[in-house]
Amino acid sequence: MDLLHEKKKRLEDALRACGRVAVAFSSGVDSTFLLKAAHDALGDGVLAVTARAAAFPQRETEEAAAFCAREGIRQIFVDFRPLDVPGFAENPPDRCYLCKRALFEKIVTAAKDNGADCVAEGSNLDDMGDYRPGMRAIAELGIRSPLREAELTKAEIRALSREAGLPTWDKPSYACLATRFVYGETITEEGLSRVERAEDALRALGFSQLRVRVHGDLARIELEAHDMPRLADPALAAQINETLRALGFIYVALDLGGYKTGSMNRQLAAVQGKRGEK
Repeated sequence: MDLLHEKKKRLEDALRACGRVAVAFSSGVDSTFLLKAAHDALGDGVLAVTARAAAFPQRETEEAAAFCAREGIRQIFVDFRPLDVPGFAENPPDRCYLCKRALFEKIVTAAKDNGADCVAEGSNLDDMGDYRPGMRAIAELGIRSPLREAELTKAEIRALSREAGLPTWDKPSYACLATRFVYGETITEEGLSRVERAEDALRALGFSQLRVRVHGDLARIELEAHDMPRLADPALAAQINETLRALGFIYVALDLGGYKTGSMNRQLAAVQGKRGEK
């Protein structure tokens, strides 16, 4: 058995040891693979729990429902209002911790009410290399992270997903819409909706892996390197500018550094660097 499939077996063994598992399911690459693996290992002993919130794109919720219906997996929904979580709207550096703690408390309660023995979420080994305060909430609540426990990386999850015939094997990475706002900038439901509509507009133009980051009235667009030359077309650039300005942005800019997950964390590194110079 090669290392990749040895890790897959580790994952399956860990899931079977959990008993009845509730998987926090967002329809992303990681949680889809985790849910599929849990369903293969446990059959009816798995439950998908999907959160509905203004911070999560509607299309993701719809894709989650479609996947569960297609696979015959029992699914429940948890309605969540992150803006009601104390401190969330102010967008401090530990916003993700505040949100994830409140959200997973609801997921744990719903899971127990539906007979689950444990709750599992889809972070992978690569997630350990960035600033992710939400992982503290996961640890505090005793949530299992089977992909990370099996030491599976994102690339390995994509490879196994492709092998399993999952449509998400090459799906772009997504994240909570709150990650689009610079730390310290107030998050509102209107702002979350504006970002979602801006990103949907860019996808409609054929862009895939992207982010629209918000800095006040400025929208900073992150694209993958191979997509950036398309904006040399004046007509397309003008269309994007007009579309985002119609959504309420005054300035629209392209980040020459391209798409990068967790790019807002550069702000924290810069602040810490300045403190170190004093």
